[in-house]
Amino acid sequence: MKAKRHRLKEVKQFKEDVAEILGAPEMQKTKEFVHHGNVSVYSHSVAVAEYSCRFARKMNMKVDFRSLIRGALLHDFFLYDWHDEWDKLHGFKHPKIALENAKQQFTLNKKERNIIRKHMWPMTFINIPTCKEAWLVCLIDKYCSLLETLKIFRYNYDRAAI
Repeated sequence: MKAKRHRLKEVKQFKEDVAEILGAPEMQKTKEFVHHGNVSVYSHSVAVAEYSCRFARKMNMKVDFRSLIRGALLHDFFLYDWHDEWDKLHGFKHPKIALENAKQQFTLNKKERNIIRKHMWPMTFINIPTCKEAWLVCLIDKYCSLLETLKIFRYNYDRAAI
């Protein structure tokens, strides 16, 4: 019973931490942009946030969960359809664009900025993650992107359960 209450508290906390970002009008626009396969930027970002939390908990990692969640949600906050505006350098440039957009919309701490700016390592080889949270999002982003591109996985936020 105690574990169930703890789990419900975690789910409630996750929903609260994501509410500010997911409710923002600019974030709502990301539902319109296809990212990998047939998955929207919005769904991809929420999946990366949830799976980063799941992994950290499963591995008993001591991380700043609030920063982890917020950074993961905003890691692809580039606000354009990269398929329409095809640019061979999108993979290299979008972390900086996402960070600039996120800084205009939200107050970010150092870890959140690190997560957003450095999530494309090793592709952006000079931007190496410098905190556990950024390393975790970097790895989980690759995992989710691969599954989405291969159309193995489609995330459903309504069923989110850290």
